[in-house]
Amino acid sequence: MINIILYEPEISPNTANIIRTCFASKAKLHIIKPIAFDLHPHWLKRKAAGHFLSEIEHEVHYSYDDFFNKYGNKNIYYITRYGLKTYSDIKFSKELEETNELWIMFGTESTGIPKRIMQTKIDNCLRIPMNEECRSLNLANSVAIILYEVLRQNNFKNLSKFEVQKGKDFILKK
Repeated sequence: MINIILYEPEISPNTANIIRTCFASKAKLHIIKPIAFDLHPHWLKRKAAGHFLSEIEHEVHYSYDDFFNKYGNKNIYYITRYGLKTYSDIKFSKELEETNELWIMFGTESTGIPKRIMQTKIDNCLRIPMNEECRSLNLANSVAIILYEVLRQNNFKNLSKFEVQKGKDFILKK
């Protein structure tokens, strides 16, 4: 199971887009409070393309300490602009094969993941390469980049590689 962890998200459209991405990829979403918006479906539904938080496997944690007490022993990767390795340096497929789980944390939009959390796992701090003049990427885009790299490394296991709703040959039909 791929676990996507959002540390204190601030922008509901980002979280809604991440809900949709987790739905598409069958990833589990963890949200660490406090958050800057209400998780009520009214605020998330349209932006999540009609998908609700209740439609994906998820957990809401009341604080980082709450999350850490439950999952602090997991091998968590931290996506941060301060990472000294890039996400492509990691063989996520090997970890998934060995442990059947993967944990990836993304920080709050304005300040990222606190240094006190990352300092204990410097080797697990990963960066998405970008133009040196760019401070960061959008949170939802960052989740999609990393999550789909993990899925690619695992040959998109348990995901459809062709259109199933309208049919594999939809593009060929007149």
